[in-house]
Amino acid sequence: MTQSAPNPADHASIKAWFDTWSGYVAAVDFNSARPMFEEDVVGFGTWMDTVEGLDNLMEKQWKSIWPTIRDFEFLTDTLQVRVSPDRLFAVAVLVWKSTGFHENGDAYPRPGRVTAGLRRDSVDAPWKGIHTHLSLNRDVPQKSYGAPS
Repeated sequence: MTQSAPNPADHASIKAWFDTWSGYVAAVDFNSARPMFEEDVVGFGTWMDTVEGLDNLMEKQWKSIWPTIRDFEFLTDTLQVRVSPDRLFAVAVLVWKSTGFHENGDAYPRPGRVTAGLRRDSVDAPWKGIHTHLSLNRDVPQKSYGAPS
């Protein structure tokens, strides 16, 4: 199913997808991120049970995390991609970084990794997320309390 070396245009378009999503997470912009995903997306996280549907993903993951962290960024130089022969489905793996905050307001590094399933209707169509799994690296505090006011 996978290509040994994805088409450079596919890799570039998936990198751009993550760069765009990265900006929305950093800006805590749920509404702009929403169209990047299919309504029936399935996701889970380090401690989040599997959820089905974009509304559930937004409520149970995005809204509980994005406002509590700062400096979120997908490190797209680590992006690995596997693309189907018809170039309409891809699996992407990469790492991310962010800053979390302890309950007392002290900042800590909050790195992690993501696996995402992406699909599109044609080679010229935009990618849409159908699955996400974002997880923190080992020994990273599980909860961020948000930056002090």
